[in-house]
Amino acid sequence: MRDMMINNRPMLNAYPDSMGGKLSDIVKLLEKKELEDTFSSFYILPSIFNTDLDRGFSVISYDLNESLASTEDLKRLKNLGIDLKLDFVLNHASVLSEQFQDLIANGERSKYKDFFINWNTFWQGYGTMTKEGYIQPKEELIRHMFFRKKGLPILMVRFPDGKNVPYWNTFYQAIRYPILDAQDVMKMAKIQFYGAEKIAELVNRGIKEGKKIQEIDFQEYEEYRNIVVDHMENKKKYLGQMDLNIKSPLVWEFYNNVLHQLAEYGANIVRLDAFAYALKEPGEKNFLNEPKIWGVLEKVRQIAEKYNLFLLPEIHTSYQEKKYENISLRGYMTYDFFLPGLVIAALENKDGNYLKQWADEIIEKKMKVVNMLGCHDGIPVLDLKGMLPEKEVQKIIDIIVSRGGIIKNLHGQKKVYYQVNATYYSALGEDDKKLLLARAIQLFMPGKPQIWYLDLFAGKNDFEAVHRAGEDGHKEINRTNLTRKEIEEALTKEVVKKQLDMLRFRNTFQAFDFDSNIVVESKQEHMKFIWEKKGYKAQLICDLENKKFTIKGIEPDGNIVVYLEG
Repeated sequence: MRDMMINNRPMLNAYPDSMGGKLSDIVKLLEKKELEDTFSSFYILPSIFNTDLDRGFSVISYDLNESLASTEDLKRLKNLGIDLKLDFVLNHASVLSEQFQDLIANGERSKYKDFFINWNTFWQGYGTMTKEGYIQPKEELIRHMFFRKKGLPILMVRFPDGKNVPYWNTFYQAIRYPILDAQDVMKMAKIQFYGAEKIAELVNRGIKEGKKIQEIDFQEYEEYRNIVVDHMENKKKYLGQMDLNIKSPLVWEFYNNVLHQLAEYGANIVRLDAFAYALKEPGEKNFLNEPKIWGVLEKVRQIAEKYNLFLLPEIHTSYQEKKYENISLRGYMTYDFFLPGLVIAALENKDGNYLKQWADEIIEKKMKVVNMLGCHDGIPVLDLKGMLPEKEVQKIIDIIVSRGGIIKNLHGQKKVYYQVNATYYSALGEDDKKLLLARAIQLFMPGKPQIWYLDLFAGKNDFEAVHRAGEDGHKEINRTNLTRKEIEEALTKEVVKKQLDMLRFRNTFQAFDFDSNIVVESKQEHMKFIWEKKGYKAQLICDLENKKFTIKGIEPDGNIVVYLEG
């Protein structure tokens, strides 16, 4: 019964402000004749919530972002027959969340003292206390830990009593100090204005240069250091994503409330972002710590089932580790992060054998997957390890980079490739025929196809956005917000209209379902996909050499009722 609640029809993927500026603009677009019957689901990225960083993945609360979305928008989507896929960030919450702000305000007296992970409590007995006030764990206990940034994942939090307490912070953090005013220095230090002005100048310049407040040279005013540092520490503000303590009952109460809230919005699928980091143990790698992580996931699923929600755990690991299969065997939907690279390889090598092998595996193991070409992150390449030869993976990377893609590395290690950031259209050389064939293949691969809005409109690499975003702005290459005018112009292009025709067919034709009979054939440059259910047959024949294809929709009586070509 639960499986019947999941449809395998196309799913739009966008930020609420990706197309026109607000979610209401996207709803209007979906109500237009041109997009009628093209989508049954919509993955709205988490800036739909009250968030502050990382384009939505640092959640303050799961209340709707009033500047971008409303409950009326969600009702209109429901009236269109569109259900939602929404994010739940299992591992962390924003420092601006109600819980963390209470911790900052009340310190040891806070109800939420253990809602987040006190680093020193976690590592007590497993390391040595440093002069900075945090425990340095024993080397053998952290040697294999998976860190997302350099150094220990700590944010030093100032409590009201003046004590600095380290809390676990896997992802982004920033500390912002106020501008020090000379008059404030006069009052706190009982010093004349000239000296107060010099101190303020030294401190403000040091902060601007990126120095820690404790590192600033006070020169001849060293005697005033402690009182000024205390003042600045008490006034500092934080940004960041703080890890939640899954051993706290309050965290599980929070999980329940969030999942209930997402169900009320109309969610059907909940993507579990960063779930692999949630379980932490001394001496473990703290990324998908098996087998205990599966117990955590099962506990989340039991809550989700109360609200008729289906979980989609998000994790990037290599094919050879078989984590995707493990997730599927446990009854969850899983991501097909292999398809983007496999399609590029097939088109460039004019050979569909690897695609067929992967399609056959999905069919044989009866996995329920969500597949994609582009998405809000980059094009996955780490995932392909063990599925393709190393030289083929490198070839894909080189091709995308030669067409303007940006390599994302982990920890600055050039050999630990994770993804390449580019629009899928640009990764294909901005070739309309390639994009249409890639879309056709995606729609006929087993699974539920997720469509990145910028790919639908043949979006190109946005280098200006990368430049504006600064040092870590590589992902902005594929996140361009389209104006209403740009969308109207795009809807007149053949590459867009043909994709919409294919999506409409995939969304409405009766041959497509999770329990359809699917056959995939490949003879190098020639591929054939056939879906069949209750006599209805959908067929795709591909010519990878010439980038051509035909699609047929055949009714039980043998009549061809749909014929598309590209």
